[in-house]
Amino acid sequence: MPITCDRIAAKVSPQATFLKLGNGITLVHQEMSASAVVSVDVWVKAGATSDPASSLGMAHFLEHMIFKGTEAIAAGEFDLVIESEGGTSNAATSLDYAHYNFTVAASRFAIALPYLSQMLLEAKIDEQELEQERLVVLEELRQAMDDPDWIAYQHLMETAYGDHVYSRSVLGTEAVVSGITATQMREYHQTYYRPENMTVAIAGAVTREEAIKIVDAAFTRNTFSRNIPKNILSNISNGANPVQNLPTPTMRRDTISLPMVQHSRLNMAWMGTSVANLEDAIQLELVTMILTEGRSARLVRELLEESDLVQDIAGSFALQQEAALFTISAYLDAENLELVEHKIIQQVKDLQNHPIAEAELNKAKRSLCNQFIFALESPSQLANFLGYHSLLGCEELCTDWSNAYCKIIRKVKPSDLQNLVKKYLSLENYIVTCAVPA
Repeated sequence: MPITCDRIAAKVSPQATFLKLGNGITLVHQEMSASAVVSVDVWVKAGATSDPASSLGMAHFLEHMIFKGTEAIAAGEFDLVIESEGGTSNAATSLDYAHYNFTVAASRFAIALPYLSQMLLEAKIDEQELEQERLVVLEELRQAMDDPDWIAYQHLMETAYGDHVYSRSVLGTEAVVSGITATQMREYHQTYYRPENMTVAIAGAVTREEAIKIVDAAFTRNTFSRNIPKNILSNISNGANPVQNLPTPTMRRDTISLPMVQHSRLNMAWMGTSVANLEDAIQLELVTMILTEGRSARLVRELLEESDLVQDIAGSFALQQEAALFTISAYLDAENLELVEHKIIQQVKDLQNHPIAEAELNKAKRSLCNQFIFALESPSQLANFLGYHSLLGCEELCTDWSNAYCKIIRKVKPSDLQNLVKKYLSLENYIVTCAVPA
């Protein structure tokens, strides 16, 4: 069965516009004339990797404070505007970015966007509001520390990345977050929340010309003309990334005991690739599909369906600015840890030594392309995809999004997949972390 993205292309044409506006901001726009709404997703290159070394958790804390408004916009006013129009809004912070999104009726887009742009560019960061929100951020951190899956994930990242900034917790630590001041946050905000550091992705019932006009007006040059002390940018940049080198591939293994877990967690990881090698990164998602997606996937069939050695198993590879981890994670009883690790390695070895059958490969291709298509059906999903990949510099993937991804998947041959697994999934050098009941 041929694999195509014609379903998307037929519904949405022409493809996305990718351009730089005069105010420095990057705009990615996809008109979806059949939709009744417009989704906006503003991405800022200010995630945990940009945290000053002495203020880990700053990017996430600031994400909360953005919604506390400006001199002209009261705390909570943006949420009220969006909700009163029947819309939705949200925000998130990760390693490479923070992003802010909303969806409203198309007729309200021009009204809602200036609220968000003003909050992003002119955040007040009031000291009293900061103290109140600090309690919320600390509570979020404490809840994470009570979540065994969050602890197991963070344990994997720290073991895998060592001193690299990707080992950081987005949430920071209780001691550090408790000490962040309004002055420090304002300096961080002024440094990173600038139009040239932002990407605005828009998908929905708005034309390209109208989108450009509204975004250009919302992020006006006068709005972000600031007198930033010269030492701020260099000081924060130096402190944010003290070590950038990725760890040398080697075998790393570590186990922690957690009193709150009933079943153990096994995380195995390999250092994958970065956005600089986009085709390899996308094709690694195909390997994930073959090993762990669906009941007929190799590891699911062997370890879950046939032997009951695990309670659940999953794999992932997510594109990042720098090399991301290819991971396989399982819930299982502690006595099965060694055997399951061995069987996972055997499946990787099999992919290295024997070309995959065309039928199995084509099934995985179809599943991955279908998954991609279904994940981009709504304006909010598409704005999210376009914004993130634009932020990473994947201009071609954004512009030709309805074809480019599946085009890369379609051309993979059994020998390509075999070489890909040999290149990235070493049988000797990988990371194993376990969380076991105390």
